[in-house]
Amino acid sequence: MHMADALVSPAVAGTMYAASTAAAAYSVKKVRNENDVKKIPLMGVMGAFVFAAQMINFTIPGTGSSGHLCGGMMLTALLGPHAGFLTMIGVLLIQCLLFADGGLLALGCNVWNMAFYGCFLGYFLVWKPLMRRQLSAGTIIAGSIIGSMLTLQMGAFSVTLETLFSGITELPFAVFAATMQPIHLAIGFVEGCITAAVLLFVYQARPGLLKGGRGEETSGRFSYKKTLGILGALALLIGGGLSLAASSNPDGLEWSIGQVTGVEELEAADYGIYAAAENIQNTTSLLPDYAFPESQSLFGTTFSGIVGAVLVLAVCIGVCCALRFFRKKRLK
Repeated sequence: MHMADALVSPAVAGTMYAASTAAAAYSVKKVRNENDVKKIPLMGVMGAFVFAAQMINFTIPGTGSSGHLCGGMMLTALLGPHAGFLTMIGVLLIQCLLFADGGLLALGCNVWNMAFYGCFLGYFLVWKPLMRRQLSAGTIIAGSIIGSMLTLQMGAFSVTLETLFSGITELPFAVFAATMQPIHLAIGFVEGCITAAVLLFVYQARPGLLKGGRGEETSGRFSYKKTLGILGALALLIGGGLSLAASSNPDGLEWSIGQVTGVEELEAADYGIYAAAENIQNTTSLLPDYAFPESQSLFGTTFSGIVGAVLVLAVCIGVCCALRFFRKKRLK
């Protein structure tokens, strides 16, 4: 559901950048105050895992469409809303700059649509209330599916509002919303099942990692380090191997645009801020569309999956360490 620059006006883009930046600044403050050393590697590993998982588009039967994991519910269940939100920003930033996945002008919209709802509303409206009652396999499955479906519906609806306020006349609001919501309901259900599977593994391996869990003192099947190692290895396996089996069908947003307009992508203006954003992305995107430039080699996808996952891990851990460094410096 990565929006392209052609779908947003500069005014809407600026507004969503401001909203996403405010949420990020608040999250930075909260994470700095947590002072949880163990959360740093977990943010890096889970960021890499979500990046890799997003590379796998799964087919929605009978539609000609596909979907992919957003990851907000998964991250918020393991990291909490604030660290999860910052981790998602790291994923979306690498995707935008290195792989040209989602527009640079639309990055604020994508952060809000894909990260804010899943991490904040998914946590406070679904995950926390359910886990407060009981942490069990059943509540994990229910929270994952309900949360993923609800927050993806909200993200999809935000896309339609952003195009409405941007004056994208090719996408009439009522028709576009009526197309976007059902397909993303199906995508949200599949995402919920994937999220549940991952969180159930963590529940068996190291239950204390789950927010609302039984505490770090509760032992699982594996140690903390081994659990992270397994998740990290899975991220590399998914990004470097399973990503080759991704569906070639358009994702839910592209499919919806195609249903309304007859084309899967709209063209952005080639002047002003649109041209500037495109020029920046052309410079930074060394692996556009997760492939070597002007190459059909499958190794480009494998290389992109591995490099992207490693970079997300490095960015998340690097930012965390910087935040801890500056906090300690201030307290001296």
